Amino acid sequence: MADLAKNKEIVRQFFEQIWNQGDESAIDRFIAEDAAGNDPKFGVGRESFRLQWRKWRIAFPDINFAIEELVAEGDVVVSRWKLTGTHLGQYLDKSATGKKISVDGVSIDRLKEGMVVSGFDAWDSNILNEQLS
Repeated sequence: MADLAKNKEIVRQFFEQIWNQGDESAIDRFIAEDAAGNDPKFGVGRESFRLQWRKWRIAFPDINFAIEELVAEGDVVVSRWKLTGTHLGQYLDKSATGKKISVDGVSIDRLKEGMVVSGFDAWDSNILNEQLS
């Protein structure tokens, strides 16, 4: 049986270290080499995630995921979060605007041996684009 509290802490630290602290080396600690998600822009695998992560860190250097709720069952952890940041670099086709962003979302992550092996993220990218307009 999975240790639900441990799995929730792994996901909490995933967001804290990789995104909030901007620790690129944490990608190697938390994301499986062949991890896959539902966002085709992030591709498949740790290195593909790393490339997209770098783009997000350039676009929003103060990016922050505030975890609002964590629910775990078996090897799956669901996190409800609020993403905030300041648009200070290129994001897709938009040059830096200096605008603050705030978007709610949900991630469903499957863990194996302490690492994320698959993830499903749900958030409204239209809200983000409206905030940058």
